[in-house]
Amino acid sequence: MKIRILVVVALVVLALALPQAAWAGPGTNNCWGTVTSQRATTEHDIGTHASAQSEPRAGLGNLAQDLGISVGEVGAFLASVDGLDATHCP
Repeated sequence: MKIRILVVVALVVLALALPQAAWAGPGTNNCWGTVTSQRATTEHDIGTHASAQSEPRAGLGNLAQDLGISVGEVGAFLASVDGLDATHCP
């Protein structure tokens, strides 16, 4: 339940700040993997692929495509708003 709430909050924040994420630089290609790894080793609260959940989600790639941004830009944006010093991407 807690993870679902975090995902919903992250998506709402992402939707509200989409213009900022769309301006992300070209160095963000690997940001999703970088930020996910940093959070997983720091917070230990993520790591299960969406397809393995009891209610599979469409997936991050589909979300990024629907928003017209890259998966890396999603990662860079979330790293900038998650409030964790451990997560960052150039």
